Amino acid sequence: MGLMNFIKSQLLEIIEWTDDSRDTLVYRFPDDDKEIKRGAQLIVRESQTVQFIYLGQFGDTFGPGKHTLVTDNIPVLCRLQGWKYGFESPFKADVYYVNTRLFTGNKWGTSNPIMLRDQDFGIVRARAFGTYDFKIIDVRKFIKEVSGSDQHFRLDEFADTMRSRIVSIFTDALATAKVPVLDLASRYMEMGDALLPLINPVVAEKYGLEISSFIVENVSVPPEVEAAIDKRSSMGAIGNLNDYVKFQMAEGLGNGQGGGPGGAAAEIAMGFGMAQQLMNQPGGILGPQSTPPVAPPPLPGSLPASSGELLSPADAARVLNVTEADVMSAIQEGSLKAKKIGAAFRITRASLDEFLKS
Repeated sequence: MGLMNFIKSQLLEIIEWTDDSRDTLVYRFPDDDKEIKRGAQLIVRESQTVQFIYLGQFGDTFGPGKHTLVTDNIPVLCRLQGWKYGFESPFKADVYYVNTRLFTGNKWGTSNPIMLRDQDFGIVRARAFGTYDFKIIDVRKFIKEVSGSDQHFRLDEFADTMRSRIVSIFTDALATAKVPVLDLASRYMEMGDALLPLINPVVAEKYGLEISSFIVENVSVPPEVEAAIDKRSSMGAIGNLNDYVKFQMAEGLGNGQGGGPGGAAAEIAMGFGMAQQLMNQPGGILGPQSTPPVAPPPLPGSLPASSGELLSPADAARVLNVTEADVMSAIQEGSLKAKKIGAAFRITRASLDEFLKS
């Protein structure tokens, strides 16, 4: 009788895990070197999935419910164990509980500025951060690619592992979507929803995850780009400048300004003359409203003749309307072709023209 009790104590009869931490993604059931007996009860609660692993190979997977471990329930383990006539003897295997509920409010952010090619401002450096919600949809892929053999894989470990990967996927999706910087700075919620269809296929294929909500909380750009955005907003707020000037003069008449009828008439004539002159002045601040105040980058053909066929990074920076550091970064990453002559880089007009068209 004592021997039977000893054998029974070395066998697992009930396997279950109650999660009260709210931050556990994967938990390996502690077997204490015990073996799993035939007919053992496996209890899987809602928002849980159990994955058996035998000698590093994936075995059977169980969803929510109460499962009796017999031959019919563990066909993969029977094959891996090499049982010819079914599961009769106790066996050892790793039992992983995976939490499949929705994890909300996870932070992401760019540690360094990302380079964007914008249709209005050319090459722009931007920083971004926000939050996202996710859940595990492919248990095997998540264990293989993210948690590994960790006995207790928590949310803080996941954040450290995935933050840079999420930012990389966000950057690629943003480049694919070609969202203008003006929209980045003003339509955060819409942009997050628009990027989801681009982000989800990648995270599902690589990591077995589904991003249910991706929120961009802030996008910051360099001060010179912010100033250009402010100028464009101000021009849009004023609207039709001719009507605006007329309104201002009419307000002055109503307030009795102008020093009498003669003075008022002279003021009106002068105001209309100045407004007409400003409206017709090509390239002036009150020029045609369809022309944005931010000038596009000059083409290579607009370089002075003295620049020659080979340009220095400083010359290329003036053409692209960016910093010399941005040009060097583009050369190093291979998007801008350059020749190294001695210790200096030189860019041909053809390479610069090809870069502007890409």
